[in-house]
Order: sequence, then C-alpha cells, then structure tokens
Amino acid sequence: MTDVVDSDELLRRIQRARACALQEQRAWRTRGEDLRPTDPDGARDAGVRTLAFEAVVRVLDEILTPGKGAGA
Repeated sequence: MTDVVDSDELLRRIQRARACALQEQRAWRTRGEDLRPTDPDGARDAGVRTLAFEAVVRVLDEILTPGKGAGA
C-alpha cells in the first residue's frame, strides 16, 4: 500500500473507520445482552469485544477531535 493520500482523504478514512467501529460496538453490545440469559460465556466474550471496539472508537475520536474526551 504505497498510495499517497491527501489529508482530506485520510480524514474520510478515519471517519469511516470510526463509524464502522461504532457499528461493531453496538452490535456486540446487543449480542451480549441477548446472550446473557442463556450463554454466560458468549455474553462475556461479547462484552470483551464491546470494550475493544469502545477503545478503538475512543482512539479515533481523539484523532478526529483532540482533547474533546480529556475530561472523561
């Protein structure tokens, strides 16, 4: 991957990555809630994945809007 991209394209890619990570975070949270009554191990796994995507979203948020989440 040696393509050179300008800052606008880089920003668009980061925004798409953030949107994707948010979608995955929501999907795993929902899955965990659905699994909680019947599959505790599956719910725990979904919880871990939810936290992982939450971390990705926080990192991408910091790239897109530095300092916005500093108080959290």
